Amino acid sequence: MSSRQPRFTHWLGGALALLLGVALPGAGRAAMPPAVDGQAMPSLAPMLERVTPAVVNISSKTRVQVRNPYFDDPVFRQFFGLPAVPRQRVEQSLGSGVIVDAAKGYILTNNHVVGGADDITVTLQGGRSYKARLVGTDPDTDVAVVQINAPNLQALPLADSSKLRVGDFVVAVGEPFGLSETVTSGIVSALGRSGLGGSGYQNFIQTDASINPGNSGGALVNLRGQLVGVNTMIFSPSGGNVGIGFAIPSNLAAEVMQQLIAHGKVQRGTLGLQTQDITPRIAQLLNLGQDKGVVVTGVNAGSPAEQAGLQSGDVLTSINDKPLRDVNELRNTEGLLPVGSTVKLGVLHDGKPRVASAQLRPEKIASVDGGKLDPRLAGVTFSELGQSERSQGMYGVAVSAVRPNSHAAAGGLKAGDIVIGVGNARITDLRMLNQLAGVRPRQLVLIVADTDGTHYVLIQ
Repeated sequence: MSSRQPRFTHWLGGALALLLGVALPGAGRAAMPPAVDGQAMPSLAPMLERVTPAVVNISSKTRVQVRNPYFDDPVFRQFFGLPAVPRQRVEQSLGSGVIVDAAKGYILTNNHVVGGADDITVTLQGGRSYKARLVGTDPDTDVAVVQINAPNLQALPLADSSKLRVGDFVVAVGEPFGLSETVTSGIVSALGRSGLGGSGYQNFIQTDASINPGNSGGALVNLRGQLVGVNTMIFSPSGGNVGIGFAIPSNLAAEVMQQLIAHGKVQRGTLGLQTQDITPRIAQLLNLGQDKGVVVTGVNAGSPAEQAGLQSGDVLTSINDKPLRDVNELRNTEGLLPVGSTVKLGVLHDGKPRVASAQLRPEKIASVDGGKLDPRLAGVTFSELGQSERSQGMYGVAVSAVRPNSHAAAGGLKAGDIVIGVGNARITDLRMLNQLAGVRPRQLVLIVADTDGTHYVLIQ
């Protein structure tokens, strides 16, 4: 038996990464006759004739700053006559997308296909190509929206994914390996999948429709040709398809899309709780008969949780009438429900069960203009991390915006980075970053964490 562990994976233009795409045809299958004994054979062809024009190829280019410690030294640059502009490399990726609004040219895809891209090109079924505008991305759900200005587009209608059942037939459509439209079929294997590794909010449709490299953002449709999901990821021991693929439900994708179109970002709600998983040790201390659930360790003043009467020491046992196993499930529910939704919580208070209801409210995130801290940081907006990030043990200050052509952008700082240090000083929150005001180090070096790890950014 192999000792290798399964992993969740995807490819962008053939390069191995963390999230993936969709579908390749079964090799060597003979075509079925159109009729047997005068009876027409069932076929998906009429439905697919309506679906495939709405599935597009997306290619993107991202320019990445390449730093070298020698090139950061002004004496070295002057001696060799080198420019101060950092070098760049261009990263390319391929994926798929689904046209969901023909009149306005809106296309649903994955964040990991287009997030951070400088140049996006959409190619339609007939070969027409158009430059696309990035409307917005949401890394937490891996949803993104791009827009093209093109005539005679064909869009897919969105189905109500909450009506999906395990066993329903589904069809995956996309462009794996940069090939043209490719179709595979299968069933819904499971619903509501989460805890698949990585961060973000997860509520995936699992399917055995064949999903393969390079097809991120492709369509998962029902037999009516309606979009039920956006394909995003596979589970694989070896990097190849093993019949376990995942798609973002259409209801979730549509909710995120509406917010991205309206605001360019997603606003999420919070209950205002600090919580901890119940371990066997905590269960013993609280005289609980089980070690599943969540214990409340803090309640924010004025929060929905405080107004619902929750207190430190309370145990949350269910959420919206479903058993609550851990903090991740609570965080997932907060992140996936629209702001204003009412959350029903099963609570044990001093060992006595009760039910509490609280309405999700937008989380208030403090921010600061970097130019007020140091002129070299002009054009950068820093924000506190949200409660969901802190619940995962993250610390630092989020970079929420970077103005193009600023000193920070030239140094390689980008939106989505998390600053965890300045020089030799550790930064855990906005208060510590604010202490930079009035300090003008000769070299401003930020320690930054992103999806690739931790690195230094020199701002000149």
